Amino acid sequence: MSKEPKEQKINIELDEATADGVYSNLAIINHSVSEFVVDFITLMPGAPKARVKSRIILTPEHAKRFQKALTDNIKRFEAAHGEIQSNDPPPIPLNFGPTGEA
Repeated sequence: MSKEPKEQKINIELDEATADGVYSNLAIINHSVSEFVVDFITLMPGAPKARVKSRIILTPEHAKRFQKALTDNIKRFEAAHGEIQSNDPPPIPLNFGPTGEA
């Protein structure tokens, strides 16, 4: 008799302030051996300064899962609404040290 793992349900709560969300038009990604740090920023045209609006820290395993989930969702979105047009933005000089952009 084999025992299959019992499905666990998670009750996820979303408070009102978090449900409103935060707009971001720039993400800066840094990583170390143990974590990925994603800073979400709102960059206003012509403004010399921008502030990080939200920072998410992920383990490498969860970063990989997030990448897969985002890729899957983009494929479903494009299947329903057409290809997302993406123009490479001009480089933005940032004071963060070595980074990647998304």
